[in-house]
Amino acid sequence: MSSRLERLVEIALRDVLDPEMGRSVVELGLIYAIAAAPDGKVAITMTTTTRGCPLAGFLREAVAAAAGAIEGVTAVTVTLTYEPAWEPAMVTAE
Repeated sequence: MSSRLERLVEIALRDVLDPEMGRSVVELGLIYAIAAAPDGKVAITMTTTTRGCPLAGFLREAVAAAAGAIEGVTAVTVTLTYEPAWEPAMVTAE
């Protein structure tokens, strides 16, 4: 397991902004998990602020692109989940 690679992915995802909220997906608490395998495969579990969010596809693609641009990442899988449901208390103060 590559915690260094997971940290690099998290840093890259700070540049992915939710266009409606104007804040990063990390800051909004939309990223639930990042797991990197030794072979560079990265699995990201995320949510959106609401079920059926019209930006879900855009955000999912932006997250995959940001993670995939990191040296050492060989593949990216992004899974959307709504368990637990997102709530405003998940936003971090950065």
